[in-house]
Amino acid sequence: MRKSVVSLLVVILLSMSLGTVSLAHQHEDEMDMNKVELTAQQKEELGSLMKDILEKKKEVISKYVQFGVLSQEKAEKINSKFELHYQKLEAEGFIPKWNKDKCKGKRKNKE
Repeated sequence: MRKSVVSLLVVILLSMSLGTVSLAHQHEDEMDMNKVELTAQQKEELGSLMKDILEKKKEVISKYVQFGVLSQEKAEKINSKFELHYQKLEAEGFIPKWNKDKCKGKRKNKE
């Protein structure tokens, strides 16, 4: 009985320490990603791809309006958000800023 209790405590302590190591590693990965500098050619290539994606998204929204799924007003609002997102990416050199802390606490009520 005593062996099983000790074993259980060891397993719990080890699992708790592994969680903190993985969080530290994740934070290091995020920090490394922010230090990356793209060349002008890479930025141009990513810019072209992102522009194509933007145009395709706008095309899809246009089809939704055509089929009556969305109103023109709602479509314009969505398209302006797409444009804003593209401009933000362009300003940041096409390196996305994935901020995982941004959604912290929002998922607590969804369980």
